[in-house]
Amino acid sequence: MGRVDFEKTAVITGAASGIGRAYALAWAKRRFKVGIADIDMEGAEQTLKQVERAGGSGEVYRCDVRKLEEVQQMADHFFEKWGKISLLVNNAGVADVGMVGDVPIEDWERQIATNLWGYIYGCHSFIPRMKEQRAGHIVNTASSAGLITLRSMGPYNVAKAGIIALSETLKPELAPFNIGVTVVCPSFLRTNLLNTSSSTDTWILDVADICMEGATVTADSLAEATVKAVDKNKLYVFPQIFAKITWIDKRMSPALFYSVFAFLNKKGWDEPLLKALGKHGMV
Repeated sequence: MGRVDFEKTAVITGAASGIGRAYALAWAKRRFKVGIADIDMEGAEQTLKQVERAGGSGEVYRCDVRKLEEVQQMADHFFEKWGKISLLVNNAGVADVGMVGDVPIEDWERQIATNLWGYIYGCHSFIPRMKEQRAGHIVNTASSAGLITLRSMGPYNVAKAGIIALSETLKPELAPFNIGVTVVCPSFLRTNLLNTSSSTDTWILDVADICMEGATVTADSLAEATVKAVDKNKLYVFPQIFAKITWIDKRMSPALFYSVFAFLNKKGWDEPLLKALGKHGMV
């Protein structure tokens, strides 16, 4: 992270539960003031209590990241109250999945509004003042789904791929202002994401359940890996080694990679393969 000579402050969206809460606690242990932003105020208050027990401090703030005006008001609030923000974590997300053509357009719109526009709004609202302070760091929670696109996950894949492209764009853009960028690309891990998900294909949710059950990476370990990556100003965080290996395989021969998956789908073999791998934390 760009080194700063003022009090450590972080604003984290989607911090009422899951990965967002884990981020808040990880930085609270490092004595950060944490802005806990979410639409779930009950969960946000619970996060704040845990932040305070972990040695940090902060406050909750209701923000719907799908609305630009609310994100801008959130940025105004924390910059005015704390003076400077050393860390912005764009993390709020939902999961709407299914086959293209089957997923209702309304679900596409919800997915893109939350998982992509919400991140764009965050960057748009915070970056100008981060440039003025000439220090800070931006963390964007993406997914390996933005790099390794499984079928029946179209809306989620598209949004997460957009977050990765946004982060890669920002890395060189913000370097002259001493602002670092990190994009987090986890595969399946145990969170409450499926509680707010929708799907037109039940099989992909079955796969997700199995993969989450077999996951070896937790939200807490992901958050700790992210903190270390920010300290080292690393662009990518791949908490699961198998996801990173699969990404490397895809990069070596993208056409072959997707031809294999197309063949597996035609034969009806991809679903049982993914379930078998997921049981062992390999998806």
